[in-house]
Amino acid sequence: MSFKQANGWTAIIQPSRGWFDVKISDLWSYRDLILLFVRRDFVANYKQTVLGPLWFILQPLFSTLVFTVVFGNIAKIPTDGVPHVLFYMSGIVMWNYFADCLTKTSNTFVNNAAIFGKVYFPRLAVPVSVVLTNLLTFMIQFCLLAFFLVYFSVRGADVRMHPLIGMLPLLLAQMAALGLGVGILVSSLTTRYRDLTFVMGFGVQLWMYATPIVYPLSQIPERWRWVSALNPMTAVVETFRYMLLGTGTFLPAYYAVSVTMTCVLLVIGLCMFSRVEKTFMDTI
Repeated sequence: MSFKQANGWTAIIQPSRGWFDVKISDLWSYRDLILLFVRRDFVANYKQTVLGPLWFILQPLFSTLVFTVVFGNIAKIPTDGVPHVLFYMSGIVMWNYFADCLTKTSNTFVNNAAIFGKVYFPRLAVPVSVVLTNLLTFMIQFCLLAFFLVYFSVRGADVRMHPLIGMLPLLLAQMAALGLGVGILVSSLTTRYRDLTFVMGFGVQLWMYATPIVYPLSQIPERWRWVSALNPMTAVVETFRYMLLGTGTFLPAYYAVSVTMTCVLLVIGLCMFSRVEKTFMDTI
């Protein structure tokens, strides 16, 4: 019989040790709390609004309309033969999931300081719940994209779904990992450098325009595409369009670079998060 069983304890709380001390088993033990956070965030988002959950649909719809008018009709940026609505909405839906995971997890310590200072639970439960909440939003917006895909297919648009569509869960997992990794890294640094709070919004906008959301990768000169490939979201968006619309660029080498960078950023983020959560209450 173990020491834990002999004393009738159900859990032992110990101090964190080392740079990387993330206990995934603790997250599973607190899964009910994570689901409670998910429900709270999802319901509270638009609880006191007039249109309520319709905002989940209106936001990508209006963004697609603006992009279609500005970049499609005025700037006349090519979309590789894909209807503008499908091209822009496919990029927006994917980007929204990543950007929401990034921006909302980047405020983990600052926004939850009151809770963290009163009761113990795995601090990583909060950003994980954000990722799951945003996944529900993505599913709603993906249904909207699927509606337009069927509509344009019936109208005779040259769009064809590729068998690689089965990779969609992998793309979602990668975006979640990337948003979580960068988000908790920024959140850890924000406990000491509050300037990052103001930089985040601007930085996310720049990152979006560095990603082929409003333009296809084919519009970048071939000699400079390797630079774009260093952006992990480039391969994700291009692969998604390739799977769903039959257009875009899918290069295994680019995707391998994207996955590698995602893993590196996630590990760095977890290390910083694990390090900062020990002392952040002294700096908040």
